[in-house]
Amino acid sequence: MYRKQVRRRRLVLVGLIVISLILLSSHFSEADSGPLHTIQRGVSAVFAPVGEVASRALKPVRDLFNWFDETLDARGENDQLKSEVAKLRAQLVAAEQAEGDNEQFRKLLDIPHENPGLGDYDLVTGRVIERSPTVWFSDVTIDKGSSSGVERNDAVINGDGLVGRITDVTAGTAQVQLITDHDNAVSAQVLPSGPTGIVEPDVGDPENLLLDFIDSNETIQENQTLATAGWSNGQISSAYPPGIPIGRVTSADAGEQQQFQRIRVEPFADLRELEFVQVLTGGPRRPGVPG
Repeated sequence: MYRKQVRRRRLVLVGLIVISLILLSSHFSEADSGPLHTIQRGVSAVFAPVGEVASRALKPVRDLFNWFDETLDARGENDQLKSEVAKLRAQLVAAEQAEGDNEQFRKLLDIPHENPGLGDYDLVTGRVIERSPTVWFSDVTIDKGSSSGVERNDAVINGDGLVGRITDVTAGTAQVQLITDHDNAVSAQVLPSGPTGIVEPDVGDPENLLLDFIDSNETIQENQTLATAGWSNGQISSAYPPGIPIGRVTSADAGEQQQFQRIRVEPFADLRELEFVQVLTGGPRRPGVPG
């Protein structure tokens, strides 16, 4: 019974295929006024309005699907663009940071050439890893310590000039007291052959320094350079070697009936933006300066 049904279905399928081939052949071979063309036009005329109505009815649905597709595509493109912008921004920041680091390294490498007097010292480069939370920028912490040869009272510099001195040391870190700290004082000379005084922080202005104990009769001009004096009397010495640039004179006020001038100094080193410094380790012992 089942096999007979299968044979009938196959015969029907073959018959339909044969009829379709005959109709197609007749359709292409007869004239436009033939019966098959006439039937085709009649069917088209009957179903064309139905197709148009269906097309109009389905248009909102098609538009809705198209809107979803376009919205999803737009969101995908937007997310991709945001990702690309974030990636480019990160690359730009990394490039600018690397450029700044390279500039600082270049300055650090030039220190031995610009300061021949530091040839007796070993320079240990450290990165600033912590800053003082106060507005006075009194100290910073670097990632080098006693394991790198760093000791208390070692002078600290960068490519621009004097930064401060080491006040506390662990095996892997060291605390640097900046020259703007109220407990710090540096013996300094006005170059090229001017008088010697003491550089101290300017109270109320942590970004600037004062040069004290300069007699009112001394001629001090704006933009003159200050460097560490590095004095020693055989028993007491300055913690800083001589010849390290400190800053430049911004103003000098002799005043009236005053023994000493009030001289303002702008430090060469930008103590707010320290990233890398060098510690002067080793070198000749300075009498009275504990290591």
